[in-house]
Amino acid sequence: MLNVTINCSTINDGKFINNEYNDVYLVTTIDPIPLEAFTLQESEVSAVKYLSLEEYRRVLAQEHPEYVPYDVNGEYGQLFTIIEKRYKENAEARSLALEKQLNRYASSSLSAELTGLTAADKEALKLLVKAATIMDKIFYVQVWYSNPSLRDWLKENADKSQLDKLKWMYYVINKSPWSCLDENEAFLTTADSAIKLLPKATKPVPGWKGFEYRAAFPAVKPPGANFYPPDMDKMEFNLWKDSLQQDKQEEAMGFFNVIRRHSESSSEDSISHKMGNVTSSPQDLYVVPYSQEYNSLLAEAATLLRKAGDMTSSSSLKRLLYSKADAFLSNDYYDSDIAWMELDSKLDVTIGPYETYEDALFGYKATFEAFIGVRDDEATAQLTLFGDQLQVLEKNLPLDEIYKSENVTAAPIRVIQLLYNAGDVKGPQTVAFNLPNDERIVKDRGTSMVMLKNVSEAKFKLILKPIANVCIMEEQRELVDFDSFFTHTICHECCHGIGPHTITLPNGQKSTVRLELQELHSSLEEAKADIVGLWALRFLMDKDLLPKSLAKSMYVSFLAGCFRSVRFGLEEAHGKGQALQFNYLFEKGAFILHPDETFGVDFEKVEDSVASLSREILTIQARGDKEAAKTLLQKYGVMTPPLKRALERLETVQVPVDIVPDFSIANQILRDIN
Repeated sequence: MLNVTINCSTINDGKFINNEYNDVYLVTTIDPIPLEAFTLQESEVSAVKYLSLEEYRRVLAQEHPEYVPYDVNGEYGQLFTIIEKRYKENAEARSLALEKQLNRYASSSLSAELTGLTAADKEALKLLVKAATIMDKIFYVQVWYSNPSLRDWLKENADKSQLDKLKWMYYVINKSPWSCLDENEAFLTTADSAIKLLPKATKPVPGWKGFEYRAAFPAVKPPGANFYPPDMDKMEFNLWKDSLQQDKQEEAMGFFNVIRRHSESSSEDSISHKMGNVTSSPQDLYVVPYSQEYNSLLAEAATLLRKAGDMTSSSSLKRLLYSKADAFLSNDYYDSDIAWMELDSKLDVTIGPYETYEDALFGYKATFEAFIGVRDDEATAQLTLFGDQLQVLEKNLPLDEIYKSENVTAAPIRVIQLLYNAGDVKGPQTVAFNLPNDERIVKDRGTSMVMLKNVSEAKFKLILKPIANVCIMEEQRELVDFDSFFTHTICHECCHGIGPHTITLPNGQKSTVRLELQELHSSLEEAKADIVGLWALRFLMDKDLLPKSLAKSMYVSFLAGCFRSVRFGLEEAHGKGQALQFNYLFEKGAFILHPDETFGVDFEKVEDSVASLSREILTIQARGDKEAAKTLLQKYGVMTPPLKRALERLETVQVPVDIVPDFSIANQILRDIN
């Protein structure tokens, strides 16, 4: 059922003058609201009645004198198209569309050998998996304020039909109603939303339980997620921030808090704000630390971490778990992040707020995540070369000397076999991460890297090799190998730790790349790590620290990887960053399109092109030049005809875009707990 409320007044001898609010709100009710339940403001509303959509459009088109006039062929007419799209559901067509979306993900069982864990650590693992599930709960709230209600509704109704099952399966992958692989386009409709009851929203009517409606979600994914008030824009935030003292400004832009409104203190005010129905001033905003915003969930997670810390036989893991539990309640993550960097344990744990991709408004706010795995000691021992060479790489970066750091700390690298992940792990799965992102720690201690080897192996086997078979010229196809793919992934993560982080602006002010580039930072940083990682591999080969035989295979494997990452979508940081690199190198002639629509590498041009793009991105970061970053991304971070054709061919032969991990050990732990 659709209710459209239009405020109007009858004046001038019965002629309507439309001088009221132009906003129209669509509310999907489960049953019609009895007309006697409405309270009419007689000076403003002459009558309330129900009309079908078709009838309403007809009377407007006829310019019926009893209705406020609207141009159905103009902007207002879009309302009818929107409604039809939302409510006219073809179950068979939708099921086929969801199956197609689901088929882009290949299921992959991820496990690890637990024999190296002590009995105490095996017991601690159970508590850690349970704590990780709480990161999921927090992340759902961080994405959108009604996301948990939608999640529970879809899960509860998943067995009602095949379509409901498919909706739930795809929601679980995306952790929201927006599809990660489709530029965050909504894959659900209002008709799929959770049902809520507001018994006090209208006058009581005998035999009617009250106002029941569908809690619809925004068709366009909110760029500020649930970190900011839904109706807040950049201008309002900046006006408020600039009115604060310096320390409060830093707090407002900090990783570990949300921004709320004083006027949202009551539930009615909150609803009005979320509908954009209240006029606010910048002074209405204030900061709420994560420890307060997610208090009950973080307290529960902290208790589990302390219990796991009591159990574990590893002193460094014990220190990490205790300090992270304290951080959840104090909102001070500095000591716990240092403890994470110094972790030396067979049972490897990453848990807490880290990445800022979800904050597309500014890139300030961190989402909660968890990764639990078993350290691969043999693979870890082989990677000390990369961490030890960071200062040498920094010194030789294709970047003006004035921007280089003299104090790059060697980065510890841990290779793990992933057992479980949770929180901000929606859509495409990461193969590695370099943390922390807190510039204070990066400046003082550097960063640490974790490589997820079993994830990398699954992606190479199920995705990269099939991509190479379709998109890479036959003569270079055999050059795509796992060692090159995995080695570049390592270098990518290493290169997050070098280059500009804390910077000096032209006016002498100290800042950070993240704060200056804001929402552009994530995409440019991912492009930097990728392309500088490729430059770094060539540099290490020239210094005889890596075998020169890797040279051709690393470039061709990188080319195949471009098509893999761009398929994540250009709204995703890695996808946009990869498009930038591919298009730049293609323009320079380093990548070549052949008549048979396969691609190859020009080994004579690729080295200089890689160095050139590395210099351009590093210089933009060093100067904190947001306009230059915007120009670069607008020119190259787009879907060009060569990229589009390659992706169409991959879709035709149904090469998966990414994997959906199946964590057999962790899932059994959760079944036993429940």
